[in-house]
Amino acid sequence: MSRHRAVLLAAGGSRRLGRPKQLLLRDGEPLVRRVARLALATDADEVLVICGAFEADIRAALQGLPLHCLSHPDWQHGLGSSVRRAATQLQQYDGPVLMLTTDQPALTVSHLQALLQMAAASESGCAATAHTDGQARRAGIPAVVPAMLLRQAGLRADKGLRHQLNALPADRVGWLDAPELWRDLDTPQAMAEAIALGLLDPQ
Repeated sequence: MSRHRAVLLAAGGSRRLGRPKQLLLRDGEPLVRRVARLALATDADEVLVICGAFEADIRAALQGLPLHCLSHPDWQHGLGSSVRRAATQLQQYDGPVLMLTTDQPALTVSHLQALLQMAAASESGCAATAHTDGQARRAGIPAVVPAMLLRQAGLRADKGLRHQLNALPADRVGWLDAPELWRDLDTPQAMAEAIALGLLDPQ
């Protein structure tokens, strides 16, 4: 498997949830730390964590892990701005980048390894989690993209990384079918459902 770097987008303010979803617990461990550990388990050359809201608490949750936390003062401008922050940090890198978020409590290292293998085998160097929108299949995170595509996404304020992936011919992208990863943690109801399924500790 080719060498890669990993970027964990952990800067969001969790406005709809009303509390930092990065710090929700699964098996007594904050989700941000759990996902960072999974990224490290893929043997990434470097793991970058983009921090914004709740930065001090997130840095504390990650203490002791061999990774780099990057401050992102403009986190309120949305996920696309975090992608731009990562792209700026990786200006001198041209290999594959594993992109992750913190709000997928069902994520395992097997998902990430599969994406890396699919990306290495794909014509575009890309692999994405498949999300079904009606009859259409859309690319989601986690995903693996070449650093060049990440930089292109960072330049587009109007159209982000998902748009870049979805603009590629479908047969040039590796697709991971993992409906368990569609479940996010954007609302109190979503959090309660994840707790009921055993994906989160009672909070």
